[in-house]
Amino acid sequence: MKLLLISNSTMPGEPYLDYPKQEIKKFLGDKPVTAVFIPYAAVTFSFDVYCTKVEERFSEIGHHIVGIHTFPDPVKAIHEAEAIVVGGGNTWKLVRMMHENKLMNPIREKVFNNIPFIGWSAGANVACPTLRTTNDMPIVDPKGFECTGLVPFQINPHYLDANPAGHGGETREQRIQEFIEINPDVYVAGLREGTMFKVENSKLTLIGNRPCRIFKKGQEPFELSANDDFNFMCCDTVF
Repeated sequence: MKLLLISNSTMPGEPYLDYPKQEIKKFLGDKPVTAVFIPYAAVTFSFDVYCTKVEERFSEIGHHIVGIHTFPDPVKAIHEAEAIVVGGGNTWKLVRMMHENKLMNPIREKVFNNIPFIGWSAGANVACPTLRTTNDMPIVDPKGFECTGLVPFQINPHYLDANPAGHGGETREQRIQEFIEINPDVYVAGLREGTMFKVENSKLTLIGNRPCRIFKKGQEPFELSANDDFNFMCCDTVF
């Protein structure tokens, strides 16, 4: 199984998808790949506009994407895909449309047969067992919280350590603590911006200069860096 799960698409002051593009290039390899792109998380702009943005960056690194919405049969598009890419946006809308188009199981089957999967933000969320550690508002009924379960742990993308000064609401850590209280057997990875997880050669690794914060019921949250071993979070899964 080959996964590249990216916390965020864009760093402040940079072009869209600029910071992860070289990792995407390495991940997909030297041979040109045309990936099926799932733009369903877009809300305030069209799927075509989204595809144009992503294609601009992918073409810079010798690869291409084509939007799944342009295929008459989305499931067949996944079955025939060279690679699968899922963009960020609103996770609830993304999951709803993936359920409506019956894509969860076909994606899982393809990825477990070694078709590369790339997702950022909401696209990383849907690689988890459920969407329940997203940061997004539930603007639609997702028709089920279950996602592809490509990894057995949950990701919280865009993880922040503290709330802005003067804000009295819960911190991100407090919200994750609520999740693990109800779900004591599940690890949650607070994936900070500018970082990503890669699964390749049966190994889970962190890419980026910032550490990842790990949560599990009964344990104090702890930090791991790119040089540390993350495979304990996947002990129930054979990659």
